[in-house]
Amino acid sequence: MSRFVVAAIFRAMVPVLEAVPNFSAGRDPLLVDRLTRAALEVGADVLDTTADPDHNRAVLTLLGSPSVIEETAVVLARIAVDSIDLTDHRGVHPRVGSLDVLPLVPLIGVTMERAREIAHRVGERLAREVGVPVYFYAEASDPPGRGLAEIRAGGFESLVAGFAPERAPDLIPEGWTHPGVHPTAGAVCVGARPVLLAWNVEVEGLTLEELAELAKDLRDRDGGFEGLRAMALPLDSRGRMQVSMNLEDVRNRKPFEVFRALEDQVRSAGGAVQATEVIGLLPDELVFGAAADRLALLDRDPSRVLSSRLIEHLVGRLGNEIENLAGVVKASGTATPPEVREAVQRLRDGTT
Repeated sequence: MSRFVVAAIFRAMVPVLEAVPNFSAGRDPLLVDRLTRAALEVGADVLDTTADPDHNRAVLTLLGSPSVIEETAVVLARIAVDSIDLTDHRGVHPRVGSLDVLPLVPLIGVTMERAREIAHRVGERLAREVGVPVYFYAEASDPPGRGLAEIRAGGFESLVAGFAPERAPDLIPEGWTHPGVHPTAGAVCVGARPVLLAWNVEVEGLTLEELAELAKDLRDRDGGFEGLRAMALPLDSRGRMQVSMNLEDVRNRKPFEVFRALEDQVRSAGGAVQATEVIGLLPDELVFGAAADRLALLDRDPSRVLSSRLIEHLVGRLGNEIENLAGVVKASGTATPPEVREAVQRLRDGTT
């Protein structure tokens, strides 16, 4: 096996962790640009940047190795805490922090358990180095499954003057003297979770009250779709209203069924769907579901999607090559440097 093949395998099998930090800053393009450049400088790959003035919120989609994502999170949190004052923040989206939420999503060579460990390490650094209280949610909470809604109920304003014992952050910086969360930066919610679909559907022809009732019928906690969070919001800058939704664990759900139900209910109430906005990248599950429905595909098996099968094929081939490489390393014994043996073992662990 040539050194070029070995190098390619090592590059290809580096563990990949996604982070989707949400900042309470959708009206300051210079700050969003600064956050983006800072992430790139640390070494993260910035796949997408979204900023919305009505939500007054910006979302970055980042990929990198666990160590790069950890360092990027700390750097971006420091910028957010220094630059975003929540006492002067207005927007329709709920928030408790300048860096409001920081979900970590395991993608390649990273288990959910490891993502949870990284989330806890990041949270500890944010409390210790950045000086901001931390709440853990989703798979990072203890026990797992804590929702953002219960943390953000009442928003930043309900936590800054003080908090009841049951709403105390999981981590508070050493020597904390404030009665509540950080007086201008609030707290940050750090989580570990599967891939999530964050999307907004713009609607016209209905009142905000009608749309709120519709969102209530759809969301999980009121008996609707499992894993769906939904709320109706006004978009003053566009003269429209919006159903803002998060669909958890999208790989095991059917997002287009959610969209069709929303569309049908809007029509029945006398309104119309105008546009759909996806925050971050488009999940295959949404695109394939929509295409299968609109094209009336006879075979709707997701395994027939080329991109999924290609990735599966490549990962399988890489796994075989890594096993071959492990055999070469084992046969060479002490002639192989310890760091190479350790790296090969990490690669093998990442493919199982």
